[in-house]
Amino acid sequence: MEEKIAFLFPGQGSQVVGMGKDLYDGYEGVRELFQQADDICGKDISRLCFEGPMEELTVTENLQPAIAAVSLACLQVLRDADVKADVCAGHSLGEYAALRSAGVLNAEDTLRLVNKRGQLMQREAEANPGGMVAVMGMAIEEVSELVEKASEQGAIAVANHNTAEQIVITGSREALGTATALVKEKGKRAIPLKVSGAWHSPLMQGAVDEFRGYMETITFSPPQTRVLFNATAMEEKDPEAIKDLMARQLVSPVRWYDIIVKMVSDGVSHFVEVGPKTVLIGLAKKIVPKDKEVHYWPAGDIEGLEAFLKAF
Repeated sequence: MEEKIAFLFPGQGSQVVGMGKDLYDGYEGVRELFQQADDICGKDISRLCFEGPMEELTVTENLQPAIAAVSLACLQVLRDADVKADVCAGHSLGEYAALRSAGVLNAEDTLRLVNKRGQLMQREAEANPGGMVAVMGMAIEEVSELVEKASEQGAIAVANHNTAEQIVITGSREALGTATALVKEKGKRAIPLKVSGAWHSPLMQGAVDEFRGYMETITFSPPQTRVLFNATAMEEKDPEAIKDLMARQLVSPVRWYDIIVKMVSDGVSHFVEVGPKTVLIGLAKKIVPKDKEVHYWPAGDIEGLEAFLKAF
């Protein structure tokens, strides 16, 4: 049977001080990419990745281009080795690196978009304070019901359907407080997340039209390989429709569980996390049936990339 490879690109929450430094030291193409990131963003993204401090790195308008730059650096190494994915997806912010992987965007425009996205999301988070809570041990239908009940207290939505029973909700603090109480009434866990905004909630609505307008300055090409999109867990090939999806993503749930289930049903046997840490591999291991023979490859540093390339 044909071996199918999926590239998975992480989002916010996968940052670590020092990320990308070994790639920067080892590959000239990566050094050029980080220089592009610094120039496009008008700030020292390279230094933040390599040296921190973590407090400055995790500011949303810094973090988004920083994680994207590291994922693009890892992807650059894979591209130079002529290794391509059969299908790819990115978790929230990671969707932009996935578009680069599929040939929808070039590296420079990917960095421009994530820089703008980070600025807009930080602006909306400051204007419309909120938070996020991870709900453990409940199915999406149950969580959706609780969100509906809590919506009487303010803006609230499902942000991430990460696994069958790991779901993140997002919105105003009042509505999240109500939802958290309802979760605990059912004897389940609700864990507040350390985030600076209510990502993927209606509180981000103020950024959608402006971001969609900004995309008109960027060239989107039809995908050369398959991409499964956060908002739909489906493919899309039309560049204008992709722009609409990327704008909608700001206020839509990340359907990660559905994406991984679809990849498995399509015969993916190798999941490669292209970027820092192994958050997405951890989620995939909770989704992929235990009887499926699949392989997981962390490809966020030289050691992981070389191990994967040696196998292929």
